[in-house]
Amino acid sequence: MATENKNRATAAAILPLVGGAANVASIAHCMTRLRLGLHDRSLVDDEALKALPAVMGVVEDDTYQIVLGPGTVARVTPEFEQLVEEEREAAPAPVAVSADELAAQGAAIKAQQKAKNATPFKLFLRKIANIFVPLIPALIGCGIIAGLNGLLVNLQWLPAVTPALAAMASGFMALIAVFVGYNTAKEFGGTPILGGAVAAIIVFPGVANIDAFGQTLSPGQGGVLGALGAAVLAVYVEKWCRRWVPEALDVLVTPTLTVLISGLVTIFGLMFVAGEISSAIGTFADWLLSNGGAGAGFVLGGLFLPLVMLGLHQALIPIHTTLIEQQGYTVLLPILAMAGAGQVGAAVAVYFRLPRNESIRRTIKSALPAGLLGVGEPLIYGVSLPLGRPFITACVGGAFGGGFVGLFNQLGDTVGSTAIGPSGWALFPLLDGNHGLGSTIAIYAGGLLVGYVAGFLATYFFGFSKGLLTEFNVSQEPAPSTIAATGGTTSSTKPGPHGGPDAPDPGTDPAKAPAGV
Repeated sequence: MATENKNRATAAAILPLVGGAANVASIAHCMTRLRLGLHDRSLVDDEALKALPAVMGVVEDDTYQIVLGPGTVARVTPEFEQLVEEEREAAPAPVAVSADELAAQGAAIKAQQKAKNATPFKLFLRKIANIFVPLIPALIGCGIIAGLNGLLVNLQWLPAVTPALAAMASGFMALIAVFVGYNTAKEFGGTPILGGAVAAIIVFPGVANIDAFGQTLSPGQGGVLGALGAAVLAVYVEKWCRRWVPEALDVLVTPTLTVLISGLVTIFGLMFVAGEISSAIGTFADWLLSNGGAGAGFVLGGLFLPLVMLGLHQALIPIHTTLIEQQGYTVLLPILAMAGAGQVGAAVAVYFRLPRNESIRRTIKSALPAGLLGVGEPLIYGVSLPLGRPFITACVGGAFGGGFVGLFNQLGDTVGSTAIGPSGWALFPLLDGNHGLGSTIAIYAGGLLVGYVAGFLATYFFGFSKGLLTEFNVSQEPAPSTIAATGGTTSSTKPGPHGGPDAPDPGTDPAKAPAGV
């Protein structure tokens, strides 16, 4: 009851600061963020929101995103929705809006959306991410159960229970193509169940009796990529049918043609093509880490934070899912997770380099626990990115951590994750590899340690110019998110104050990323 009251209190504190229920157009949440569609952005009190104890930061994209952290956001969102509904029910009847006022509101919303950095490519990547992100809780739950089952099997404990655990862990992955097809059709504007129906063909055991391209098909061939392609095709077929099929026949003809046409193309084309692409992805990942593991790990670990800033990390989600489906784990995620380790090391160095700036030090102390668990937004948007150089040195730390894990992959000790989403210490329960759990955990822990140390040293010795130290190593009350007031940048999209990187509008949720920052 106390926890419930705390979550409701958090929701009640947030609601008036975003302009009240009348200003809320939509409510959703992901792994770490409460995502709000707002009618009037100017009604939001950013600084008051950031000052709330439960709020780790805010990010503005196509929705207004309030970072609450994993677990918390899933509990606060229902309370927030209930408060919005209650406030709307209690509100007096609205006054009629004139045509001019309505036109002005529409023009303002249109101008606001146009001003955002929304390129077609990034919008496409966002759609792809929206397909896979809802699957992450199931991937995590099944991944942890799979790890527990593997441990019990190795120790030869509870032999009567392990078959049941294996069924729980594997059931979702056996049907993941259906869920991908459902979400794909939903995201691309079709009927979700039709997308799921077409994708279900891929995992149907009966496809083993069908020959295509001179070979017998295998159930699951093409995997999530085939399901994605099949569902997208189904959406286009369905939309075509809606335009041309008479309304009286639509309910019978449209779903039939959608499944028939898309199903035939899937069986006699997409399954084979997607299967070849999926196999190539797995083969390339294995080859890359076997032959150039240290170098590849260094590059991947070092570039992941910039990829998140650009929104390009979302392209990795289908690749991670494909590897998990094929091999049982993704070898890329533990390497990319090292970016978060570099970020933590950099934040600790900032803490020691700015002993007089109590504002920044308080932010670091409050955000470090979340950073250690792989939730990096508070440290990125509240500390390293506004300061400029520490963001770059954090990337250096991630590069060294990634190089460490990649080196062991090159030496034959594969380190992978059975799910996407978590990183940092939160990834330990999801680790898997080819040389036993102990070896896998030791390598991943070593990579984190290298990332922490490298990020700390790079930031401590190279993260501050004399001017930056003079400017920020003073007692100041404002939080780091208000650094712009002293000559730096805020956590938005402007350059760092002393040669820091041009950081585009964050625009994406690192927690959707396959290696939470």
